[in-house]
Amino acid sequence: MIKKYIIFICITFFFNHISFSKTISDSKTTSEEPKDPIKMSDYNLAQKYIKKGDKYDRKDKKDKAEKFYKKALKYLLLSNKKHIPRVKTYNYLGYINAKLGVIEDAEIYYLLGLDMDPKNNSININLGNLYVNSNRVDKAKERLNVLKSCNCEEFKELSNSIKLNASKY
Repeated sequence: MIKKYIIFICITFFFNHISFSKTISDSKTTSEEPKDPIKMSDYNLAQKYIKKGDKYDRKDKKDKAEKFYKKALKYLLLSNKKHIPRVKTYNYLGYINAKLGVIEDAEIYYLLGLDMDPKNNSININLGNLYVNSNRVDKAKERLNVLKSCNCEEFKELSNSIKLNASKY
């Protein structure tokens, strides 16, 4: 009797497992969601949402882009809460807030990142562009000055951005 019961449980488990696996493999993931969010860190999920947001932003689909930026923001804040804050996280938090039009928060996050790594090229150009876009060219030039010694693409980009802004006025 016990043997039959054990065999019944094993067979039931086996068929349920096959059925469950098939259901998972048959279900379609939407193009908006990462393939397996359970295995991904909050930071990595945020990166995926940022990429999707940027893709829609380039296509001038601002509403869709904003939706992904907001999701990314949520995951970056979670990551920042769970782990020791990182320069990359602060840079992304600044970037997303700038994209969402929350300029003051963007500036704060960029400055927090610069407190950790004052010569970080990505943060310096992003903060410089934020300053250019908010008509604070004098502050943008300070970021340009930091990038001057790097002889990098970021220096050229920010320099061009400042020149374009100066020609507008």
